[in-house]
Amino acid sequence: MLRRPDLSRFDPASAGDPDASVFGVPCTRDEANLVLVPVPWEATTSYGRGTAQGPAAIRGASPQLDLFDVELAALGLGEPWRWGVHMLEESSRVRAWNERACARALPIIAAGGAIGDDAALQSALTDVNTLSRELDRWVEAEVGALLDAGKRVGVVGGDHSVALGAIVAHAARNPGLGLLHVDAHADLREAYEGFERSHASVLRNALERAPALGTLVQVGIRDLSADEHAFAREHPRVRTFYDHALRRERHEGKSFAAQCRDIVAALPQRVYVTFDIDGLDPALCPGTGTPVPGGLGFGEATALVLALVEAGKTVVGFDLVEVAPRAGDEWDGNVGARLLYKLCGAVLASHGARDDAAG
Repeated sequence: MLRRPDLSRFDPASAGDPDASVFGVPCTRDEANLVLVPVPWEATTSYGRGTAQGPAAIRGASPQLDLFDVELAALGLGEPWRWGVHMLEESSRVRAWNERACARALPIIAAGGAIGDDAALQSALTDVNTLSRELDRWVEAEVGALLDAGKRVGVVGGDHSVALGAIVAHAARNPGLGLLHVDAHADLREAYEGFERSHASVLRNALERAPALGTLVQVGIRDLSADEHAFAREHPRVRTFYDHALRRERHEGKSFAAQCRDIVAALPQRVYVTFDIDGLDPALCPGTGTPVPGGLGFGEATALVLALVEAGKTVVGFDLVEVAPRAGDEWDGNVGARLLYKLCGAVLASHGARDDAAG
């Protein structure tokens, strides 16, 4: 049950406090109903880099948001912040693991994953895979402990591989859990460049490591391998709404609202959202590591997330990944912070938070 904290000391009409928690709101971990776990990790990023700076960029941009959201207000929760959202500090252990793993991974990435009999590259690959498994265990334990303490949890990445531990932790506590996966990529590879816990393998790993998962519903996919296409087509728990197919339907007159209803209907009652920022039009996320033309507009993405609430689904948690800021440009962090606020609102609203509820 949600309990609204006393945040009366904060004036939402003033500038957010940059020294406070996320969105500039002075809400502690203990007060918060929703806790965000930053995971600055990008060891297996295979093209553009920088997503390890994503959590800090999102947090840094977040205090400049206006905290009344008219779109969420239509669902009765125009001010999610009043129900308490807190972002933890980044873990120094994760930062250290990331530095070591990136240093070991870069020669493998430079070789395109063609390791062959090269003993040095084989040793590096073993190290990266070991560190990646360690990260998964850390994320699963952190998220699991927060869930067991009665918190709702969102993970802020980092590359998409950071989602695996969070998905496993949520699925263990929600048998039959559905995944809404927004992305340009299917992320269903068995491995990529030899990395068994690659960002390009995270949904395949989730299906294999969390047998209690229900349906995986993918939206916006427009860049994938033939093997991934075959895997998605043949797997009984995978349903893919390809970007080109959605676009064709709209050209033929189907509304996006109707498409959202189709997508949401394919999911079970309890849903976890895994949102890769490159599922959006790359104009909204130009710094992301693997941008692909096409994708959802910002309004389409938020309409899809909030359609879960409108349909009465319970959004148990989420991750937001692959935000990668560019030097001297706050756009990626700005968009990420705004999407994060919508995701927070969806979780809280689906658990009964409302502007007029005392809690």
